[in-house]
Order: sequence, then C-alpha cells, then structure tokens
Amino acid sequence: MLNRLVVATRNRGKVSEIKEILNVEVIPIVELVPDFNVEEKGNTYLENAYLKAKTGFSLIKEPVMAEDSGLEVVALNNEPGILSARYGGLTRDEDKINLLLKELGKRRDRKARFVNVTVLMWESGEGAFFEGICEGSISYIPKGEKGFGYDPIFIPAGYKKTFSELGDEIKNRISHRARALTKLKKFLSYYKGFGE
Repeated sequence: MLNRLVVATRNRGKVSEIKEILNVEVIPIVELVPDFNVEEKGNTYLENAYLKAKTGFSLIKEPVMAEDSGLEVVALNNEPGILSARYGGLTRDEDKINLLLKELGKRRDRKARFVNVTVLMWESGEGAFFEGICEGSISYIPKGEKGFGYDPIFIPAGYKKTFSELGDEIKNRISHRARALTKLKKFLSYYKGFGE
C-alpha cells in the first residue's frame, strides 16, 4: 500500500479531505515543486485531472494524484461545471456562490450534482481514473460554516442540510470526492506492491 500520496493541488481544503478519506500521508505537490501550476484547459473533468497528474508525475517521478471537480446545476444548463473554480471569472467562494444564487433566482427546480474525477499516475507513467457523483439540490441562501467552495449551498440528496451544516464526518462519507476516493482506495488495496 502506498505510504504517501502527492496531490497536484494548491487547495488545502481538498488536501485535508483526501487525507481524512484515504488515511495516508498527503503532500501537496507545491511542497516539492513550489512553482507548480497547470492551466486547466481541458474540456472535461477527466482531461483537466489527467493533465495535472501527468505534469506532476513528469516533474517528481513518483505517483501523483490529481482531480477535477465541479458543480452542475440543471436549471443553469449544468453550469458552472468544469468552470466551477473560476465561475464568472471570480476567485472568492463567497462571490461565486452569490453569482450562482443570482443566476438561479427563485427557480423551483434546484436540482444539482457534484462531480469528481480523480486520476492517479504512477511509476511507468500509467494511469487510472475514478469518478464520484453526489446528487442534490441548491439552497436558497448559504448555510453553515464548515467546508469550502459551494458547500454552503449544496444539499445532498437524502438530507435537509447543506454540506457546510452537515460537517466533515458526513461529507467525507457521501460526497463526490469521497465516492471517487473510495474507488481509488479499493484500487490501491488490490494493486500489490504499489509505490514500493
């Protein structure tokens, strides 16, 4: 089993969640390559995740995990989608949330889903990918203090509270990221000698 996992992200929230779910040492790639930066120019979550993982592996020559996630709102033609991290050209979570709620207005159809695609590249430059989806809906106002990104307005199916209200324990069990990483964890347990 892999003892440590290098993750191609600058997002500390993601690093914390990955560490909690996989229960391994997680190292943001910027600790090894401080100027690491990859332009996410793909047209899909998989393309973006693959680009980051491949670039990371080429630089450090050890297994690298990368992911791309997005929030897809049905009434907004599945936007913001792959542009979730820079929706409307904005960078602050609060501003992106406010823009999304403004665009959605008082529509009654608030169905949405979070999508995550995680890619792992290892020794020979081979890779595998894992997808996780969490269905839900968008609240009318932000609620809760936990999490990051769109967590304050996303209510997962089967719950009446947002991810931010539910907290890390529940989110790390049912989220899109948790579902993709659970598949990765199972893959690692079967892949004998991985990382040795």
